[in-house]
Amino acid sequence: MIARITFAETRAELTKLARLPAYVIPTLAFPLAFYAFFGLAMGGSRGIAGTTVATYMLATYGAFGVVGCALFGFGVSVAVERGQGWLLVKRASPMPPAAYVIAKMLSAMTFAAAVVVLLCALGAALGGVRLEPLTWIQLFVALVLGAIPFCALGLAIGSLAGPNSAPALVNLVYLPMSFASGLWIPIEGLPSAVAHVAPFLPTYHLGQLALGTLGGAHGSPATHIAVLALWALAGAAAAAYGLRRDEGRTYG
Repeated sequence: MIARITFAETRAELTKLARLPAYVIPTLAFPLAFYAFFGLAMGGSRGIAGTTVATYMLATYGAFGVVGCALFGFGVSVAVERGQGWLLVKRASPMPPAAYVIAKMLSAMTFAAAVVVLLCALGAALGGVRLEPLTWIQLFVALVLGAIPFCALGLAIGSLAGPNSAPALVNLVYLPMSFASGLWIPIEGLPSAVAHVAPFLPTYHLGQLALGTLGGAHGSPATHIAVLALWALAGAAAAAYGLRRDEGRTYG
């Protein structure tokens, strides 16, 4: 019964997101456009960290795209549904609360998977990216599963921010954090002050986890996974607080 409800909720959530150009266009087009410009047009065949720029940035822009799917899929969507009173309807229904969160997470991960597949296809077709089949799979799995901590962070934003402020707040978190983590420019090319901040950011650890599948990461995969897990727990705790605080509150 629970599995059937979760499946129905996931299908409805995917249908809703697919019909929202404000979600589909930024989450799919921006990572592809950035990767095409910075990863391919600006010298994709040049060497970096033992591989090519096109291959290196496939991992980092993959992380950038995945984070966007998760933060916008939760941060903006949950805030808007809170403002509409939709969460009150959900609470009053017999649907298990976990089904709502799982459906949003699976939907965000589905779009994250689409971003990664499109980036990989672009890199292989135009950037000359050539990887072993197992490496392609490892990169895909690392990036898509790496969306989970950012789903928790997005849920925290959506649970604490108002429906009008949520989009701006997500961008305020997403874009500077991505830049400071070396997802746009390799971490070695960032100012030293920014590079010292990067290891404290979850986006840095997702980027390094993805680069680790290509053999070019700083630190061990276990460390990156542990830090991402801590961020996920922090996001979940903040979301729980926000949802408890929000009970009975409405937005006009």
